[in-house]
This record gives sequence, structure tokens and C-alpha cells, in this order.
Amino acid sequence: MTDTSAQAASSAATPSAPSGASSLVTPSRSAAAEPWYPDLAPRLAEGESVLAWLNVDLDAQLHFARGVVVATERRILAREARRDSASDTWQSWPYRADLSLSHSDHAGVGALELCDASRRLASWRYTLGHNPAALTLMDTIVRERDALTAGHGASDVPQEAGVCPICQAELPPGADECPQCNPEVEAPPSTWALLRLWRFARPYRFQLLAGFLLTLCATGATLIPPYLTMPLMDNVLIPFQNGKPIDYRLVGMYLSGLLGAGLVAWVLGWARTYLLAKVSERIGADLRTATYSHLLRLSLEYFGGKRTGDLMARIGSESDRICVFLSLHLLDFATDVLMIVMTAVILVSINPWLAVVTLVPLPFIAWLIHLVRDRLRHGFEKVDRIWSEITNVLADTIPGIRVVKAFAQENREVARFKEANRHNLVVNDRVNKVWSLFSPTVTFLTEVGLLVVWIFGIWQVSKHEITVGVLAAFLTYISRFYTRLDSMSRIVSVTQKAAAGAKRIFDILDHVSNVPEPVNPVHLKEVKGAIDLRDIGFRYGNRAVIRGMDLRIAPGEMIGLVGHSGSGKSTLVNLICRFYDVVEGSIQIDGVDIRALPVSDFRRNVGLVLQEPFLFFGTIAENIAYGKPHATRAEIVAAARAAHAHEFILRLPHGYDSLVGERGQALSGGERQRISIARALLIDPRILILDEATSSVDTATEKEIQKALDNLVKGRTTIAIAHRLSTLRKADRLVVLDRGKIVEVGNHDELIAREGAYYKLYQAQQRNVDTDVDALIESAEAAATVAAVSAAPAQPLSVN
Repeated sequence: MTDTSAQAASSAATPSAPSGASSLVTPSRSAAAEPWYPDLAPRLAEGESVLAWLNVDLDAQLHFARGVVVATERRILAREARRDSASDTWQSWPYRADLSLSHSDHAGVGALELCDASRRLASWRYTLGHNPAALTLMDTIVRERDALTAGHGASDVPQEAGVCPICQAELPPGADECPQCNPEVEAPPSTWALLRLWRFARPYRFQLLAGFLLTLCATGATLIPPYLTMPLMDNVLIPFQNGKPIDYRLVGMYLSGLLGAGLVAWVLGWARTYLLAKVSERIGADLRTATYSHLLRLSLEYFGGKRTGDLMARIGSESDRICVFLSLHLLDFATDVLMIVMTAVILVSINPWLAVVTLVPLPFIAWLIHLVRDRLRHGFEKVDRIWSEITNVLADTIPGIRVVKAFAQENREVARFKEANRHNLVVNDRVNKVWSLFSPTVTFLTEVGLLVVWIFGIWQVSKHEITVGVLAAFLTYISRFYTRLDSMSRIVSVTQKAAAGAKRIFDILDHVSNVPEPVNPVHLKEVKGAIDLRDIGFRYGNRAVIRGMDLRIAPGEMIGLVGHSGSGKSTLVNLICRFYDVVEGSIQIDGVDIRALPVSDFRRNVGLVLQEPFLFFGTIAENIAYGKPHATRAEIVAAARAAHAHEFILRLPHGYDSLVGERGQALSGGERQRISIARALLIDPRILILDEATSSVDTATEKEIQKALDNLVKGRTTIAIAHRLSTLRKADRLVVLDRGKIVEVGNHDELIAREGAYYKLYQAQQRNVDTDVDALIESAEAAATVAAVSAAPAQPLSVN
């Protein structure tokens, strides 16, 4: 018996103790053997025992972790799932009448949600191997809740401060963000994430080495002037005050040294800054390109759970922040470190005791940096996420501005933006509260350190242990030393910001696509278009969407997919396009499994015409040539003619060079559809997918589109989805789907004669059409009556 099965069986076998039992019930042997039980046992009240439990093996980010949910006679207890180590924090929810536990699963992941009448209290995720234990846990909780709350109403739920403003769920102890609404909140960024940037810096390692050498030389040059002040004061200025004449030769030599050191430091600093800034810009560009390239290779499932504004913020602002950190702050940090080390060496060589006094504030500053580092890192990551909320509002509102204005929801969207902005201010205020105290404290400690040096230096001068020139040089070095130390303390802020940004970018780069490239790809020289579905199956979690489907489509054949909504038509098309991979069976093209073909090579042979065509901002010619960017103007015009789009394109002010606007808003729906058909025609695909291509246009436009589709399907393997069954009469075969299975196959006349599932669909649709026609006639008659009454001359009112 597996571990999960044993868990479920033992849980189910454990008898339910009567409510209010006074004696301690010994838990089942398997429960006592669980690793979490010793930590739970002291928390159990007298007479309380473990009845069922679920070992949770996923955290909120779907990483493997360890946690547990336990049901007793009185309550539900849970320990948070953690990756690093088991949490020692337990949460408890006593049984109430309004307490409910719901179960769902998707893509191999099960989920339990604990809710009351007003909000979600907690949620847990696990792999489906633990599903039997989850179902047993649910049954136990329902049974015990009903037994305990029989005859009682729902208890009042106190409204605690720790409630998520989005989903109204209780927040974990000490948290101010919801791990469900912000699934990455529990994965804190680490400064070590910045070291992963070496992958992008490696190609520029020699330029970086040259920049480091320039930094070393420039820093050394800046340390020369204070060293020359010692002999200038001791050998020139102080003897002059004592009555000796000035040696202008020495003065000229020292001043020339100061000028030369300044010029050398300026030239080396310019070369260093320019070189490293140039390299950092290229590292940032490579980072953006790699992130965007990887993002486009991820499956559609990834984009389904992400917000557009958040992804834009990651690739844009986060990569720019990292670039600024590399080009400016990291350079300053390296200069500060070199300056401090080299200054410390010089100070020790001049006077060891005075150097020791100089370093007194260092331990306190190091302790402060350690104290605020984690708070700043977490705070800046929250700032980044909240800023992406603002971007999300803009990404939602600007493309949907027509809907906003059509429903007069401008004030509502402004309120959304204000709320996101207010949240941004709250989080920033928390970070600034920490940072505003840290920076002045470091400055104060450096001033104290400088005062200590003055005191100790004056005492040594009075003892004739050092000269005034040595003290002056020492104070010059000390001022630079503490200035750099203060600057280094400020680097904590920008470093944590960059670390938070790097973590959010690597969250994208670390994500693995659910539609992987084959290890040993097979390349087809010529695709003929034969499609073979061999006992394919597809499921979301443990919910089967496609089950045991077999279908053979010959090259050049047109297949129509019909069925009720939810029957699996769109899912089947997504599987054939390989937007998702089947979990059972295989889909073969010309006898080759599509999973063995390179994804891009396969999709070049598939043309897709959607119900809502998407056009990019640009010219009509650029949109038609999107799948074939190097197409000639003659090829573009030929595709447009075949799509019956050439005539309306020529009526536009600039013809094929006319801009279509954002998402094609400058064109009508039928015009956009014909542009998309021309786009599919241009790549000359062997396989064509038509997904409700004419469902959102009027009858006249549909006829024009249908003519274009007739040209498009010639000689191609075509799979068409249409709710209007009349548009599929030209299909060679109709495939009727119901609940993920093929129930009928044949042409229109054959399926009508069978009077099966297709016949019922056809009859239902005809009844709807007749009803619509009758309603249209009634409306026309009513309108005619109104018009006749309005046109009739007024009759005089007669009074009897």
C-alpha cells in the first residue's frame, strides 16, 4: 500500500470520538508515526484526537514543500507548507456552521479552500497523489462540523485586521500581503540573485577586467594628493611660519604632483565610467532580450495566470533598474571598497594607533547594515509588486478605453488607479521609515568617528608623536574614508532594489514551458497535411476534457467540428496547434508525432483564423506579411485579392501603407477578419484552422468572408469550428463532439438522416432562426404601424 493510500485508509478507519469526551483519545498508530505529530500533540486539548489529515506537499508557488492539514473532533489545524524547513506555526479554526471546505484540481494540482460565509480563510495545494487523503479529510470535516454545530446558527466571525483587501482571506501571521493573490510573496528575494547576472556578464569579462584595472588605478591616483600634503605642510608651510624662507622649488614640485594626480584621476575615471557604462547597457539589453525571448516561448498556460502590466514592468522597469545598478551603483561600490582598503593601508603605514581609532565606527555601521538589509530587501520587492499593480490598471484601461467610455466608468477606473496608488504610497512609506532612520544614523556615526580622530590626533601632536602635517593628511584621508563609508551604506538600498528586480526577472527565466522542444527533433521536408489522432486524451487536473479520441484526416480534407459549448472543440484545436500537449495518445502529422517536430517549424505549416482577429499596430501590408516578413508587395497584394480585401484596402487614404491603429481599431470587424485571412493565405499553410471565423459579423460581410475562405481552404487540410451549422455544408465531413468524445462523423445529409446528435443540434438552431425571423417580422410590422400613424393627418375631435 502506498503512503497516500495508507494515510487515507488509516484516517478513514479512525473512529470519531463523541463530542465533549472527557478522556484523552489515543490517535491512530499511523498518525502518531507522522513527523508532524510530536509538534502537534502538545497543542491538542484533552479529549481531542486526530481523525484525518492531509500531507500538503506544495506551497503557494507550487514548489515542493512540507505542510499538513489535520481534522479533529473540534477543529481544523494546519501547519504552513515550507520548502526550507517545516514551519512551527499552527493555525486553528473551530468548527462553525458557516465553515466550508471546497475541493478543486487543475493541471495535476489539487487545492482545498477553507471558507466561511464572508471570505476565504485558508487554502492548501498538493499533488494529485494525495487526493484520496484530501477527500477523506473533507468527509471527516463535514461530518464533525455537522455533528458539533447541529441546532446552532453560524457563529459570528470577528473581523481581524489581517485580511486581504482583494480576496478577503485571512493573512498569515506577520504578513501584509496575500500569498494567493501574490503567489510570489513567500519567496523572498536574495542578494545572491545578482550573482546570477554573471551569465549575462560573462561575454564581456575582458571589458569588465579592464574596467576594474582602470578603477584601481583611478582610485590610487585620487589617494596621492593627501599624501603630498604632509611634506607640503611640514617642509614648507610650518617652517615658513617659524621664520624660514619658502622653498619655491619644493612648492612647485608638490603642486605639480597634486595637479598631475588630479589629471590622471580624471582621465582614468572618465575611461572607467564610459567603459563600464557601455558594458552594463549591453548586459541590460541582453537581459531584456533573453527574458522576452524566453517569455514568448512559454506555453499559453503561463500567460493565463499573469497580468500584462506585471510582465511589462518586469521586462521594462526591472531590467532598467538592474542596468542602472550595474552602470552606476556597482561601479561606485567597487570604487568605495578600493578606496576604503587602500586608505586603510595608507593610514596604518602612517600611524597604526591613529588608524585603529579611525576604524571604531565600522562595527556599528556593519551591524546597522545587517539589521536593515532584510527589511529593505522585502520592502523593495513589495514596492515592485505594488508598482506592477499600477501598470496593470493602465494595461487594462488604455486598450479597453472604448468599453470604459461606453459604460461611463471613468470615475470607477480613476478610483482603481487611486487605490493602487494609495497602496503604493503605504508600502513606500514603510520602506522609507526604515531607510530614513538608517542613513542619518550612519552619517552621525561617521561624524563621531571624525571627532574621535581629532581628539586623539591633537593629543598625539601635543605629545610630539606626530606632526601637524601628518594629522592634516590623516584628517584628509579620514574625511574621504568616512565619505566612502557613508556612500557604501547607501548602496544597501539600491542593491536590495536590484536584487528584488533580478529575482522577478529570473522568475520568468526559470519557468519551464509545458510545451517543450524535442531533444532529438525530426524535420519534415514537406508537410502534406495528413492528421492522425490516436486515442488522444487531455485533462485539466483530473477532469478529462478529451477522452479516447480517434480521427483520421486525409490531406486536403475539410473537417467541421460541431457540438455544444464545452464539448471540446476549442481544446482539440489547441492540441492540434500544440498550444498544449496531449496527456494520452498522440497527434501525428504525416505519420510523425508533433511532439517530435520543432515547435516553430510545425506551426509554420499551420494557418489560424480566429473569431476575434488580432492586428498589430502598423500598416496593413505589415500585418498581412506578419507570418512572412520578407514577402514582396506582389505576394501581399495577391493574398489580399484572394481574401477579398484588395478593394477596401485601395479605398483607404494610403492603401496598403495605411495604419490600422491599435489592435486594428481603424478597421471594421469584417475588414480585420479579411486581413487575418490574407495573413494566413500568405504563408501558404498545409493545415488550416478556422475558429468561428464568421460568427461576429453581419450577413453581407459573412458572404464576403466566406468567399475569401473558399479561396483559403483550397488544397489544404482544414479544420473549421462554427456555431452556424449552415457555414459547414461544404465540409467533407462533420465531426460531432459531446463531452470530449466523438459521437458522430459524416456529411450534413448523412447526419441529418441519422437523426442523432447533429440532427438535434440542427433542429434546435433552425428553431432559433425561425424565432428570430418571427421577431424581426413583428418588429417590422410594429415599426410600419407606428410610421403609418405618425404620417396620418390629424382628425378633428368631435364632441357629442
